[in-house]
Formats: sequence, C-alpha cells, structure tokens
Amino acid sequence: MTNTDGWAAMGKQENLISGENDTRLLEALASLNQISGTINRIGSEDVISSEDSLRLIVESAIRVVPGSSAVIYTFDETRDGFSNSTRVSAEPVEGKIFRSQAESDDIPRENGFGIRAVKRRRSVLSYEEKDIAIHPYFSEAGVKAVGCFPLIVVEQVVGVLYVYLQENRTFTRLELLMLDNFVNQAAMAIYHSRRLASMRQDLEHREAEIEQLNRAGLLISSRLKLEETLESILQLALDLTGAHYGIFRLVDRSGDNLVTRAYAGNDMTRPKTELLPLRGNSVMAFVARSRQPILISDLQAEPWAKIYYPLDPGLRMRSELAVPLINSSGRLEGVLNLESPEPGAFNENHSHILQTMATFAVTAIQEVRLLDALQDVARLIITQPCDSVLENVTSLACDLLNASVSALWLRDDQNLVLKTSSGGFIHGEIIPVEGSLTGQAILSRDAVVAYDVRTDPRFHRKDLAKSQNWTRALIVPLLTGDSEMPLGALGVYSSSPDQGKFAESDWDKKVLTFLSHYAVLALQNERRQQELRAAQEQRSVAETFAAIGDIASNLLHHLNNKVGTIPVRVQSIQDKCALALNADPYLNNNLAEIERCAMEAMQTVRDNLSHLRPIRLEPVCVEARISEALHAAQLPPGINVRMEGVSHLPLVKAGGQSLTFVFTNLIENAADAMQGKGVISIQGQSTEQWVEIVIHDDGPGIPVELQDRIFELTFSGRSAQRPGKLGFGLWWVKTLMTRLGGSICVESDGKHGTTFRLCLPRVEENIQ
Repeated sequence: MTNTDGWAAMGKQENLISGENDTRLLEALASLNQISGTINRIGSEDVISSEDSLRLIVESAIRVVPGSSAVIYTFDETRDGFSNSTRVSAEPVEGKIFRSQAESDDIPRENGFGIRAVKRRRSVLSYEEKDIAIHPYFSEAGVKAVGCFPLIVVEQVVGVLYVYLQENRTFTRLELLMLDNFVNQAAMAIYHSRRLASMRQDLEHREAEIEQLNRAGLLISSRLKLEETLESILQLALDLTGAHYGIFRLVDRSGDNLVTRAYAGNDMTRPKTELLPLRGNSVMAFVARSRQPILISDLQAEPWAKIYYPLDPGLRMRSELAVPLINSSGRLEGVLNLESPEPGAFNENHSHILQTMATFAVTAIQEVRLLDALQDVARLIITQPCDSVLENVTSLACDLLNASVSALWLRDDQNLVLKTSSGGFIHGEIIPVEGSLTGQAILSRDAVVAYDVRTDPRFHRKDLAKSQNWTRALIVPLLTGDSEMPLGALGVYSSSPDQGKFAESDWDKKVLTFLSHYAVLALQNERRQQELRAAQEQRSVAETFAAIGDIASNLLHHLNNKVGTIPVRVQSIQDKCALALNADPYLNNNLAEIERCAMEAMQTVRDNLSHLRPIRLEPVCVEARISEALHAAQLPPGINVRMEGVSHLPLVKAGGQSLTFVFTNLIENAADAMQGKGVISIQGQSTEQWVEIVIHDDGPGIPVELQDRIFELTFSGRSAQRPGKLGFGLWWVKTLMTRLGGSICVESDGKHGTTFRLCLPRVEENIQ
C-alpha cells in the first residue's frame, strides 16, 4: 500500500467516525428536546411523577454511549441514602444486566461510586478510582467500566445517574459532554417533581387547616359556654400542630393572675398549678407581659429551665409554644399554650396556626363577655331603678372596651349634665352641647373618636385629661330611634397606648352602641314608669278625692246649716234683750264674738267648698298667685322672702284660687318650720312644656325617712294650726297639684332646709 492509499484510508475512517458522532449528537439533541417536553408536562393533568422523564433520559444515555446500560436512583439528603423504589433503568435490547425492580441486586453500596459522587458533588469514573472495585453484581454481568454522575439542583443532590460500559474502554469526551446534559435534565425533572409533590402536599395540608379553622368558627357560634368553646379550640390546635398537651389561662378580674379555664391532652389530669401571677417567673407570664408569641425548642435549655412550670408533675415536656390572647382594643385576655415531650416539636408554621386559634379564642371570649353583660343589663332594667342600670352600663363600658374611665351624660336643653361616671368626672358636671366633643356626638347623631383628648380642642377638660393621662376617646349618642334629639351620650376614655384602640376597632363602636341602646331603654322605661305612676296616682287621687269630697261636702253643708243659725239667734237675742245686754257688757261682748266667729266659720266653709268643686283650668299668672299667697299667709316680721325669675314666667294652665291655696300652704309651712325667723326663697324657670317653681326655706329640713310620708292623707305634721285650714296638710296640696295636671316633690337632707319643687303645664302660645 502506498502512502497515498494509507492517507486516503485514514481520511475515510475519520470521516466515518465524524459521521457517527454527528448522528449521535443529533440523536442526543432530539432526546433532549423530547425530555424537556416531558419535564414540562410534569404537573399537568395530575401528573406529578418524573418517571417518564427519567426513563427517556436513561434510554437516551445508552443511545449516545454505545455498548452501555444506565440506571437512575433518587437521593434523599435528609436520610442520606438512595431510594430503591424510584429506580429507573435502561439497557440494549440484547442486554441482560438489570433484573426487575423487585428482584434487583444492584442496590448502591454504602461506600460505592454513588456515595462518593454525592459527597464530591462531581462525576466519578471507575477507571480513575483505583481504591473501589466495580459492584460484584455488575462485574459478574461483564461490566468493564462505570460512570457515576450526581444530579444536583441549587446545591442539592437529588439523585445519581449510573452508566455501565461492557466494553473495555473509557468514556469519550463527547459522551461525557452529552451525559452532562442528560444529568442536568434528570436533576431538573426530579427537583420539579419533588417541588410539585411538596406543593400539593402543602396545599392539602392548608386545605385541612382551613377546614379545621372553619370548624373553629362554627364552634364559636354553636357553643354557649366559654369553657366548652376553649376546649374545642384546644383540641383543634393539638390536631393541627401535633402537640400533646394544651392549656388556656385567662386573666382574672383583678388583672394580676392567669387562671386555668380549659385544658386538653393525652392522659392529662387537671394542672397542678391553677394560678400563675402575671408578674411571676413563668413562661406564660413572660408571654403575657411581652405580648409576643414564643417558640421554645428545648425547655431544658437556659433560661427556660428555670422558669418552666410543668402542666402536671408526672409529665416531662421538652418543647413549648405559647401565644398571647389580645383583643381588638389591646386588652390582654390570657395566654394559649401548647407543649410536647419531643424537643423541637414546633415550627413557625405552628406558631402562625396557634395565633389564628388565639384570634378565634379572643372572639369567643369577647362574645361570651358581651352576651353575659347584656343579659345582666336586661335583668337590671326589669328589676332595678334607672340609676342603678346606668351605673352598671358605665361600668360595663370600661370592662368590655378595656377603657380607663367611662361617663354617661344626659341632655338638658342646650347643656349636658353628667349622670354617672366610673371615675375622673364630677357628678352633676355641666358642659355645653355646642362646641364640645360629647356634644358633637349628639349633634351628628353618630360615634365620635378622639385620638388624643389632651390636645383635642373639642374636649372640655384638658386638665383632667392631662392629670389622668387620657389619650383616646370614643363617644356615642343615646339615640331614641326617632327624629328627636339624642337623650345624651355615652363615652369611654383610655389612659395607655395599649388600651382603647377605639379608632381601629368597629367592634368597640358596636359594643358601646349596644350599651347606649340599653341606657336609652332604661331611661325610656323609667319615664314610662313615671308616667304610669303619675296616671295611677291621678286615678287614685281622683277616687280618693271623690270619696273624701263627698264626705267633706256633706259635712260642710251640714256644718253650714248649723252654724248659719247662730247669727240669726244672736240677732234675735239682741233684739229682745237689748236692755239686759246694755246693762251687762260681758254678755254683750260674748254674743258679738259668737256672731263674728260664726260668720268667719261660714266664710271658711264657703271658701273650702270651692276646692271640692271641679277646677276650671285657665291661663294663670304665677307671679300674681304668689303675691296673693304672701298676702294671705300674713308672715311674721322675722320672715324675709326673696324671689328670682318669677316675674318673667309664662302663663300656666291652672285654677287660680287652687294655685293660690297651694302657694299659701307651702309658704305658711315654711314659716312654721323656721319658727317665724328666716328666709324663704322662691325661684322660677321654664322649659318648652313646663314651668317650675321652687320654694326653699332655711329651716331644719325634713328627715329622709319622712319625705315619702308627708304627702299622705293621715300624716300629721309639726306645723301649727291656722284658721281657715281644713287640716289635710300637704296631702291637699299634692291633690290639687295633681288635679291641675302638675306635680310636686320634696328635697331635703334633713339638716339644711327644705325645697319643694312644683311643675305646672305651660300655656301653649298661638303664633299668628
């Protein structure tokens, strides 16, 4: 053979090899394209397995590496081992290397090429590793060389590709390059499949959590007792977190301790420690004070080992998860705690779940507390006076809204008068409706929020706000349900950043509005009760007056008939015995006195008979009737009378003579009480419907225990008897006031004088 022929033969062989390489390369590219498409389909149509992609990869590997077989094992770094159940293999049609997966004897060795490739995180070739022999199983099958390629994604080994050569040669550079591409595709297929499986598992877990949380929501609305609700929430928390034990401890009324309210766990008796001081040295107290959740992986580590209180002396706990229960107003309700005998049993996801459970628990606590409070208020409205109900409402407002102070104001025309308060304000304090923070709630008929009453120009007591360190305020009007002006307003005030977050909480507005409705109900109920009592009193007075009137009228008529004969007989004696009377001055004077007394008695009878007749109501001037009463009373020189606001009073609807009698009786009683020396004060004022007259004396007063009796028919007062009086006293006065459509009441502390307050209906003015 010539040199020319030799070079030609070599060129022909190189061209043949180049053509084979090109074909193999094209086949590899086609395989990579097919593999990519298979990987992209992972996750579609419920396909989450990478098996199809891995099978294409091993089949492609043996096509690009002639005379080879291939297998892929997945690897779990957490277990530091291969998974035989995920084994995928391929070999030529005539190959007999691999058995079925169930009978396979080719499992990677603990110190084989696969483990070495995993640890080095690079490919391992058997002919480069002189210290490790080929697996006996493959050696017997005629394998001459092994290539082991780790499958790595984001620095995580997810599997290994084994390629077995049955020819006594090494891998070519092209084969290694093409295998590297297959390795990357296999790594992505396994990683993608695992991520999808993990996501699906996480989604299923989340769905289970949501279902459990929905159950918790239903529990809150279906349980009537707080303990039952808390126990159910605890059991759900145990199921979702895998905890062994759990406990709810709530803040007691004193605000100083955490008290056991519910617990759950396997074979757990009631906790040994029932009460934990908030200022004490315990994990739950620490969570309560810090108001932050805590996750403890090992309770035996410091500093937890020193402050951990076992739920039960017979239980040995290693990990703990606790979250505070804080309501929307910033109030600390208690602590929810879970524990496990396993160290590191809880993670951040468990902490988030428990915080959600804590929110459900806070909602249950708030709802139960509100329902209990409303039930108590409803009971008080039925059984207690209005003032007691209003005091209870203001107290509940502080308790339910975690406020420092609450106050209830009632509207009096253009002013607001403090009716009751839980502290800070002065009882009876008066503020204007216009320009005040409380008044704004009334004028707007809506809730009003102040972020800092210490600087708010609408708040009328900045001195009090600064001294009490009040910040936020929430005030709602007392609406009656119609177009009338609100009866007043109910407000709460906070004194710390953690209290009374009224601006952020619609719950607080709703709760305070509920309480305001009950306050309105109490006020309306009191007004209706007063109207009912007044109607019953008028009926009773009418019936009593009718009976007494009949008796008195009959008596007075008989008395008038008998007394009327006295002057006639006296005149007859005077006519027939004139000489004898002139001779006896004593007898003459006595007859004259008898005649005079009889005439006065007859006039008294006629005057009092007028009170028994129906009263004709007409416009009456109050000032004129008071003047008549002062003239009729004939007060001693030691009595001074002071009048204020009487001259400008509007006309009232009354009977003139009856009203004069009422004023006369009260003025005479005042003079008698002061024993002829002192000051009688008469004041008048008017509203849209009423005229009020106040008569005050500076005498010794009327004892409190007698004030309900002085208007009784059978009550005998201390005042001296005066000529011309029937002797019925204040019963007669109250009877006449009732008949006039008005009212009278007495006020006295029994030491510093007496005040009679009279109210009469005002005459309606016709506007032309």
